Amino acid sequence: MDVACGTLISLIFFTIIRVLWVVYQTGKALRPKSPKSMNTLIVLGSGGHTAEMIGVLSTLQKERFCPRYYVAAATDNMSLHKARVLEGSVDDTMGDRGATVQFLQIYRSREVGQSYITSVGTTLVAISHAFWLMIRIRPEVVLCNGPGTCVPLCAIAFLFKVVGVRWSSIFYIESIARVKKLSLSGLLLYKLRMADQFYVQWPQLQRKYPRAHYVGCLM
Repeated sequence: MDVACGTLISLIFFTIIRVLWVVYQTGKALRPKSPKSMNTLIVLGSGGHTAEMIGVLSTLQKERFCPRYYVAAATDNMSLHKARVLEGSVDDTMGDRGATVQFLQIYRSREVGQSYITSVGTTLVAISHAFWLMIRIRPEVVLCNGPGTCVPLCAIAFLFKVVGVRWSSIFYIESIARVKKLSLSGLLLYKLRMADQFYVQWPQLQRKYPRAHYVGCLM
């Protein structure tokens, strides 16, 4: 019993140290550019989220960020359509594993108007699906700008850092619609220090959240 207790304490201690180390490394400046291309996950959201992300992606060096995996909620076909237009593709299939661009969908934790009781089950399903996607993709870069679907994906990416599966650099861009305070997704990623780089588009937000980087209007 004493041996088991000692082992458990050692495991907890090691886990805490590992998490603190990952948080410390996550907050540091990015390493020099690597010449190789990077597996990139792009999280899209309904409404203005996708419009803003498309604006950011229009200046992306596509040869450096590939293969690219676009992920949107299962009920959000419009966002994936916009991504296909951006990529110049009209193929509705997911394509082969080695394809340069793939378009994927993920279950929502909770639909608009859904009761909180039934959302417990759908949340568990959504987390399981997100975990399966992340195991499959194992992205080196995660780009997101606020949709709720990005939170479980970023949390799993952070977990992968802790357990040593993959080191993913998470870039979070807060929506321009957020002038005085962060969105719930942004607040979670900021407070839990999951994002490697956190960008805001209003100077007053940077003053309120000093670890964020003010980049001005990106639209």
